[in-house]
Amino acid sequence: MLPIDTTLWFVVLTALPALAAGVTLYNLSTWPRGRADGSFDGDVSVLVPARNEAESIDATLRSIIEAETRVDEILVYDDRSTDATPGKVQSWAARDDRIRLIDGRPLPKGWVGKPHACHRMAQQARGDILVFLDADTRILPGGLARLGDLMSRWTDVGLFTAMPRQQMVTFFERLIVPLLHLTYTSWLPLTLIWQTDDPRLLAANGQLMAIRRESLEAVGGFASVRDAVVDDMALSRRFKEAGEGVLFADGFKMATCRMYESGAEIWEGFSKNLYEGVGGGPFRLLAIVGLYLAAFVLPWVVTALAAVGVLVDPLWLSAGLTGVGLNVVLRAALVWRFRHPFEGVLLHPFAVVSLVAIAFNSWIWSANDSIQWAGRTYRGRRDGG
Repeated sequence: MLPIDTTLWFVVLTALPALAAGVTLYNLSTWPRGRADGSFDGDVSVLVPARNEAESIDATLRSIIEAETRVDEILVYDDRSTDATPGKVQSWAARDDRIRLIDGRPLPKGWVGKPHACHRMAQQARGDILVFLDADTRILPGGLARLGDLMSRWTDVGLFTAMPRQQMVTFFERLIVPLLHLTYTSWLPLTLIWQTDDPRLLAANGQLMAIRRESLEAVGGFASVRDAVVDDMALSRRFKEAGEGVLFADGFKMATCRMYESGAEIWEGFSKNLYEGVGGGPFRLLAIVGLYLAAFVLPWVVTALAAVGVLVDPLWLSAGLTGVGLNVVLRAALVWRFRHPFEGVLLHPFAVVSLVAIAFNSWIWSANDSIQWAGRTYRGRRDGG
């Protein structure tokens, strides 16, 4: 019989990687993408919050205009940009009367920038269906049709959110951004998001969201999440609590997005989202960090130590290699499905350790009540300031 401590380590080194790989394969086989021949039932308003997006706004508006699905109006909220964003939008508006620029106002006390922008646009939009699109996200051919198809089939759902295809160019983008898909698919059977109203069973992505207007009004609109930095999760949680329903879709064939363009942007962007995105609380964060290190780093460390003779029992090498192999299966499945960079498979443990470092920085930002993003620093949100 194996010593109890060795047996337990064998379970740790294999069970968690097996769970993550198994849940991922289940999700990849059940995650809805929508059909490209779908359509929306009602008038559609596409709403784009923009703050200093002069480099991306042209491509975003062009992708909406060229979408094969009917769009009734396109609103762009200029969130007090200091670059050429408003002028570019006005140029598009002169050629297409569906486009309208909404001038931004000073950010009211207690509000975060993006919820305020979305709130203002929702107030002025005329559509029955409100499609919120980040200014760095482009609609793919048939993308809106796929979203419309999901809305027509899940009539009891009020909020639809999707994970677009992620574009990755620089080394740090290729290292870290694929971990978004890994996080979404590894631990939670995504079908539970739309099958239950439990707000704890939730994932969301605010780069692309479609919301029924009556459902948004029923939950109190974006004013109900005015102080949320991670507004997509906060709003989705509100929908589930109100019984309005949330569906999280695979948006690989709906839209593309390049989230960040440098290591510094990745550090800042993930630090803004990560701690509050997992629900906040140091013990919750520590538990998640421990889970990731045990499932995605420890098998590689044990395999290396066994290979050089530090761990002499052959069971260590067997257990470590099993865990590493399961990690490779998971990452290879994501490479196949989402066209992730292949080097991410080999650099997997380094990527996870980097994410852990970002997680602790995110914790520090939140603990200091000083979250930074898009040229703003958010303080005093805990007391409504």
